[in-house]
Amino acid sequence: MKIVPVITAVLVSAILYFFVFERDSLMGFAGAEPIEDPVSAENSQGTARDAPAGVGVVAVHSTAQTVDSAVILRGRTEAARQVTVAAETSGLVISEPLRKGSSVAVGDALCQLDPGTRQASLAEARARLTEAQGRVPEAEAGLTEANARVREAEINLNAASQLSQGGFASETRLVSAQAAMDAATAGVERAHSAIASAEAGIEAAQAAVASADREIERLTITAPFSGLLETDTAELGALMQPGSPCATIIQLSPIKLVGFVPETDIGKITIGAMAGARLATGQEVRGQVTFLSRSADEQTRTFRVEVTVRNDDADISDGQTAEIMVASAGRTAHLINQSTLTLDDNGVLGVRIIDENNVAAFMPVTLLRDTVDGVWVTGLPDTVDIITVGQEYVTEGVHVAPAFTETKG
Repeated sequence: MKIVPVITAVLVSAILYFFVFERDSLMGFAGAEPIEDPVSAENSQGTARDAPAGVGVVAVHSTAQTVDSAVILRGRTEAARQVTVAAETSGLVISEPLRKGSSVAVGDALCQLDPGTRQASLAEARARLTEAQGRVPEAEAGLTEANARVREAEINLNAASQLSQGGFASETRLVSAQAAMDAATAGVERAHSAIASAEAGIEAAQAAVASADREIERLTITAPFSGLLETDTAELGALMQPGSPCATIIQLSPIKLVGFVPETDIGKITIGAMAGARLATGQEVRGQVTFLSRSADEQTRTFRVEVTVRNDDADISDGQTAEIMVASAGRTAHLINQSTLTLDDNGVLGVRIIDENNVAAFMPVTLLRDTVDGVWVTGLPDTVDIITVGQEYVTEGVHVAPAFTETKG
């Protein structure tokens, strides 16, 4: 290998280095005046920025702006309510079935069961109620009679007691009067018991009537809320048992958007926050956060978030994929070109800035959002001069001669 080309390359590189980076020292060694760098440009307001000789770069005056922040979630739509209506009693279905997809209102009949002998049971319960109600006057009459006997026995007892004290009646008569008094008191107690028994009989008969009425009401299975049938109702002639499904109903208005937020972003979401979503069909909807779980999923460590959205036309179905964006508190950030970003020697993402002495410095930033106009970054002062062209050719502490352009924000 020839050594001359190698030596020549080294000499050329050394000369270029001294001319570019050590120009002032080289000119001083040669006894010549330093040559001023002619790079000077007006800033966005048309004023020129004085700077000592340095590496020519292009920069912008950037001012922080308040931007809306959003938490983006992947989720799905979910019906506001869904229930499978089941039978509470047994019987054969005697109604024609309603087909799935049909709209039903609250209270609409879904399945009608054969009453069988339930009407006869109701009539029997009502007859027993009438019979029990007829026993009350009889018991009350017995109580009146018992009270009269008590008063009569009390009079006889008082008379016998007074005669016995005067020696005009025997002790036997007094004992007999006392026994009559005790018998009359016992009769009153029995009369009270008869009344209580009659009243209990009435309550039992009333309960039997209510039970028979409720059993007949169970023969008609109705919709608990307005919605759409997700399944056909039970077929005509089907035998229903307690717990047998009649139909499944879903309510789609309003509809819920359900997503799961990681624990690092849980503090950015609040109840009542505005939210929007883009469905897989391209449809965009808006709503409010109505639920935020306070218990994380044990497996994923995420929290359930529900957004309620109007769906009056029921054009949003249950289970659609949705990209949910929940608004959070605004933050101050700078809008810069993505090409302005650079890395330091440790691989930290940031930008090159210019301080008040026209010296380049590195500042780390955090990406907030990517837009078609550029990227929003945080971590910078409210006002800062950012190098947009030439940032890869300067290092920390190097003097620069900036030419300023209009900022993108």
